Amino acid sequence: MTRILFYLDEPGYEIWKEAFIDAIPGVDVRNYPHWGEPEDGPAYAFVWNPKPGIIADQPNITHVFSFGAGVDHILRDPTIPEELPVIRMSDDGLKDGMAEFVLMSVLMHHRGMHKLMAAQLQKQWIDTFYPTEAADVRVGMLGYGALARAAISRLLPIGYKINAWSRTPKATENNVTHYAGREDLADFLNATDILVCLLPATSETNNLLDADTLSLLPKGAAIINAGRGNLIDIDALVVQLDSDHLSGATLDVFPTEPLPQGSLLWHHPKITITPHIAAITRPKNATRYVAHCIAQIERGKQPDNLLDRSSGY
Repeated sequence: MTRILFYLDEPGYEIWKEAFIDAIPGVDVRNYPHWGEPEDGPAYAFVWNPKPGIIADQPNITHVFSFGAGVDHILRDPTIPEELPVIRMSDDGLKDGMAEFVLMSVLMHHRGMHKLMAAQLQKQWIDTFYPTEAADVRVGMLGYGALARAAISRLLPIGYKINAWSRTPKATENNVTHYAGREDLADFLNATDILVCLLPATSETNNLLDADTLSLLPKGAAIINAGRGNLIDIDALVVQLDSDHLSGATLDVFPTEPLPQGSLLWHHPKITITPHIAAITRPKNATRYVAHCIAQIERGKQPDNLLDRSSGY
């Protein structure tokens, strides 16, 4: 019998339980803290931001599934055994949601919708407003994983020039200019009008975009962060926005979440805030993905999207 140990620190367990039953016939789904005992037999954990220690307390857990593409919420628990496999979420629903969010946000910055909405509040009619043609807009993807590639597939038909940067070289694809490694980061940023951040949270990506790297973007560039909140030095970003070097930012993730009510970001005229909703994990798609990965494991194969602890993703 397949056993799922479920942890989500918010309502919704019954919906997820029904989805798992549909995806895996005969599954035994147990909601924390009613996980049972290790003697009950092998189990898979499906968690988001689990309490420290609860996974280590269940040595019968053979694999840990993350609710989302990120795994930093799991790895921050020092008690989790190093050898325990962790699997990142990469279902089609997650990829579609991110692609939709990125497309919407890029179009908003490209077409100057933030300026137009601000003008509406002031009851201003702008007579001379000429957005750049899509073919002349360079969209830079900071990160080239499954979510970034899904977003690129939606952006290319619009006509944007697509650049992509990754930590290590990737296979070249048509209509995408690739950059790799720290040695290419400056050239990548110089060639980017709208920067889309989709990197994971690792020691190498912490404040990757600081005062020095943000200044490498062309004047008037915009930033979209739907990756992780540690990617951008927020204070440095605000300085670049206030100096008019950058034209705007759409932020879906933050160093502290929920974003504190006292944060000045809420009222910044050049910042659009969304509450970490760029890509939502939907029960139907996610449980089918988990079922797919479990089937791989039980056939003796390596599951998709297995965490490489040496790289952090």
